[in-house]
Amino acid sequence: MKLPVIICVTLYLFSLAFGVFMTAFFRIPAPLIFCFPLIFIFKQQGETSFLYARELLWIGIAVFLYSVIGLADFNGFAANMICILLCALYFNYFVGDNLQRLKLSIWIFFALLTFSGVVMVLNHYYGKIDGLRALLMGDEVVQSPSGIALTQFTFGYQMAALCSFAFIFVCVYKKHFLLVLLVLMACLLFLFLGMQRSAFVTFALVVFLFMLLNYRIKAVISIAIILLASFLFFNYVLKDNLGGAENILTKNEHNDASNDRSGLAMENLRIYTEYPFGLIFYGKNWGDVIYRDYVFSSGITSHNAYLMFFTYLGPFAGIGLLLAIYYKPIQLFLGAVRFIRKKENALMICLCFSFIGICLNALSHNPWLLSADGPTVFLYFSILQLHHIQTREVAEDAILNPYIYA
Repeated sequence: MKLPVIICVTLYLFSLAFGVFMTAFFRIPAPLIFCFPLIFIFKQQGETSFLYARELLWIGIAVFLYSVIGLADFNGFAANMICILLCALYFNYFVGDNLQRLKLSIWIFFALLTFSGVVMVLNHYYGKIDGLRALLMGDEVVQSPSGIALTQFTFGYQMAALCSFAFIFVCVYKKHFLLVLLVLMACLLFLFLGMQRSAFVTFALVVFLFMLLNYRIKAVISIAIILLASFLFFNYVLKDNLGGAENILTKNEHNDASNDRSGLAMENLRIYTEYPFGLIFYGKNWGDVIYRDYVFSSGITSHNAYLMFFTYLGPFAGIGLLLAIYYKPIQLFLGAVRFIRKKENALMICLCFSFIGICLNALSHNPWLLSADGPTVFLYFSILQLHHIQTREVAEDAILNPYIYA
């Protein structure tokens, strides 16, 4: 692939992964600037039908109801839909049926997330790196230490996607044991120094589920080895040998009432029970129902993306739209794990488990697919596009070798 194409892909995926939209430098949305040449100039050759009309319809309805009707956030609605639409166009017209382009996109994307993790590690020891972070993001850095993100919350989504993908990748592709161990240590380092409790829990759940499905009886031994390696790495490397750097343990010392996830969720559930059909059907917004509550006095939410979605849209519209949006990825995940050991399913397994991980992370934070969280949007469409490519390859193989499918 030519260098200009790779540069455009990298710049577009950079803007998507790290949420770079409109900054002091980019007066036009950055994803639009970098995605435009990819979908019009460097697009896949041949006639290509648009694959994502149904998904975009349901996502558009959900974002409109939540952002415009519920939050009265017209700018947020426009920005989120631009990011989601551009990502769909990128996969549909640039990636198309080209598996190599899809793989290139995936490797570049996760290389960028790895770079963000390295920046976070350096941020612990070199305070001046905040200047680099601000330069890359085009905005003022809010929280440190972190990677290429303005806040630690958005950085957590990057690590939830990266760690789940990286560890499962070295397992399904049967890499050497030492490489598996090295990747596990790197994941623990990113999560530990990144102070990502929710991402750590997500990573643990994803690894446990993968081991159970992939190794079955042997999963007990595999999990025991992972726990032992993690324990040794934590006690003899992380705990006392990082120069007093802030970490996932010291984060608890800075907690206050606004970070009590269980308390916040209970308050959100109380509001939900008072307005069971959803706030938009009562003509209410978040400020109308929380202004007397000390926990939410600053406007803080439950830090649960799905609970907030149900609170605004209610159980019927909320659950219905979620099922419509996530039906296909869940179906593909269930189909992939049925043949989890097949080599041709390896990449799909990696993407699906990473997507499951990042969706679980949204149980503890507000960003998710409908708020155009970069890693979530990328994984969503990459799973769908990979399925399309695999389906086309099977169909072509059936034409070339009809006796096999007879």
